[in-house]
Amino acid sequence: MKIFPAIDIKDKKCVRLIKGDFENKTEYETSPIDQAGKYKDHGFKNLHIVDLDGALTGKMVNLDIIQEIVNKYDLKIEIGGGVRSLGSIKQYIDIGVEKVILGSGAIKNKELLKEACNKFKNKIALGLDAKDGNLFVSGWKENLNIKTIDFLREINDFGVSRIIYTDINRDGMKSGPNLSDTVIISEISSCPVVISGGVSSINDIKKAKELNNKKIEGIIVGKAIYDGDIKLNELAMEID
Repeated sequence: MKIFPAIDIKDKKCVRLIKGDFENKTEYETSPIDQAGKYKDHGFKNLHIVDLDGALTGKMVNLDIIQEIVNKYDLKIEIGGGVRSLGSIKQYIDIGVEKVILGSGAIKNKELLKEACNKFKNKIALGLDAKDGNLFVSGWKENLNIKTIDFLREINDFGVSRIIYTDINRDGMKSGPNLSDTVIISEISSCPVVISGGVSSINDIKKAKELNNKKIEGIIVGKAIYDGDIKLNELAMEID
């Protein structure tokens, strides 16, 4: 199972939000570039980055930081946050990221999602963010009143290369990931699924690995690293 340590960027700093709330954020002293370096030094190969400024503005605010991370460290990076056009996707792919994560823009505009998957094969990941089974968009403020599994069935043949499934109720709460719902998503999905939201301890990583589910590709770890609940050397021992 791949482990994706997370970097969320806001105002050029590493931050973590509680349930996606920009008013409820913790800032950390380490810069995104230095944090990526720490992950690299500990032997991590994958990295999950969210440009929160991009998510708020719909523009690629931190492209320079992402490019520096790509150039300095040999990491497989998935990047999301405010990617709403084919041009933005191309810019990220051109600087060397492995996958571009589409979210609200592509969920609301399925033609964009389909076109992106056709144009950038094996490069498009889709973030599905759910609360009580329903799909949410626009910074988790808008309930589409669509069951996440129903939406997934609609787009299952588009050619998405990775699903990132987040349980909003768990995100930033360190209450343990929603493994049962992730398993359901993985059973429906035609592509690999990554667990997101709620990782609180190394035990959560072990439980995810014990699922031994070949459709579940990896797990994202964020706040628990920054708050010291999971030590990087301990987490690095779980790298496959």
